[in-house]
Amino acid sequence: MNLFQFLSVLRARRTMALVIFAATIALAMAWVMFRPKNYTAHAPILVDLRANDPLASQPNYQSIVPQAYMATQMDIVRSSRVAEKVVEMLGLDKANPKTPKANLANDLQQNLEVKPARESNIINISYTSRNPQEAAKVANAFSQAYLDVALDIKTDPAKRYSSWFEEQLKFARDRLEQAQGALTAYQQRTGVISADGVDMETQRLNELSSQLTLVQGQLTDVANKRAASAGSIQEAMNSPLINTLKANIAAQEAKIQEASANLGARHPQMIRMQEELGAMKSRLNSETGSIGHAVETAYQVGRARERELQGAVNAQRARVMQFNKYRDELSVLRRDVDAAQKAYEQVAERASQSKLQALTNQTNIQRLATAVEPLEPKGPSAKAALAIAAAAGALLALAVALLLELLNRRVRSVDDLSLATNLPILATVPAHNGRESLALLANGPTRPALAYRGSIA
Repeated sequence: MNLFQFLSVLRARRTMALVIFAATIALAMAWVMFRPKNYTAHAPILVDLRANDPLASQPNYQSIVPQAYMATQMDIVRSSRVAEKVVEMLGLDKANPKTPKANLANDLQQNLEVKPARESNIINISYTSRNPQEAAKVANAFSQAYLDVALDIKTDPAKRYSSWFEEQLKFARDRLEQAQGALTAYQQRTGVISADGVDMETQRLNELSSQLTLVQGQLTDVANKRAASAGSIQEAMNSPLINTLKANIAAQEAKIQEASANLGARHPQMIRMQEELGAMKSRLNSETGSIGHAVETAYQVGRARERELQGAVNAQRARVMQFNKYRDELSVLRRDVDAAQKAYEQVAERASQSKLQALTNQTNIQRLATAVEPLEPKGPSAKAALAIAAAAGALLALAVALLLELLNRRVRSVDDLSLATNLPILATVPAHNGRESLALLANGPTRPALAYRGSIA
């Protein structure tokens, strides 16, 4: 179908097309005049995914999946818990005491719409109502209820754990007191205050062992002297008096030997010299015996000293071993106290943190704006509705006209006749009274060229 045929169809069916177009405009005007006016108020909420919790030990940015987190927050806004809180905030349960709160909350949820903004962390809370004031009021109530519920979700676990942490803190305090009491009682019972006392006892054992070694060395030397003859003792050999006596004895013996050649044994001079020699030997024996007695005395004193030091060393060694045992037990008790102290401090810190979290009034959710009363109802305006209706009516009129033309084809032009008969058109003549009509032509070899092209009524 060419443009000329299309215009022919429209001209032929213009009355019906105008009726359809007018009916569409009339329906649009009636819809604009009688449609229910619904007003939608919007309350935007910002969800800050990177808000830092000052009470958290470390931020958990990496554990947050933005899409899942935003979807969770929107589900919370749509939840019955938020809707029932809105019912309480608006006093609908008191105004309708016979209606269950769940039904009132469900009615509010029917007109609630929650959508995320594109490529941002903003949630748009929208509420639709016949009354613009009610729409804004309910939208603001939903945004505030969402903030309150989000805060409750954050603080409720801390409130529940607060009492549990108090019990754990009391238990940790009791354990610390028990450990400290056991340590104090052990120190009082053993007299060991710290490990430094054990080191001093060890030093004392080392000193006694050194003294014992020294005494044993001296005793060995004295024992060797004691085992030797009195004259071979080093002290006797080095004594000037003994050496003088030995020299005098040797000289006296030589003198007696020389005198014996001329004098007899009973000669008074020989008797006197023999008496002098005997006195010298007696003196030498006396001096040598004194040195031997001194060695014996030194040996006995050394043996007594050795026994005394050996007993002291054994006693000190036993004391050191006992103190080592005390030190090990003391170390265990101190570790128990340190572990109990550390556990108490950790529980106290967590309990304090839990109390602070239970008292916090801040979340990562903020209200960007308060919903205001909408000035225009939801949906297109009257001008836009009429424009849409005009376009739709025109398209509908054209579609109906073309559809009827296809169902009931008419010959409205020369081209239509040629297509319908599949025969050549020889000529056309103008119709009477300005109307076009089809003329019967005589047979001829050629088709006259006529300038008029029109349709047949």
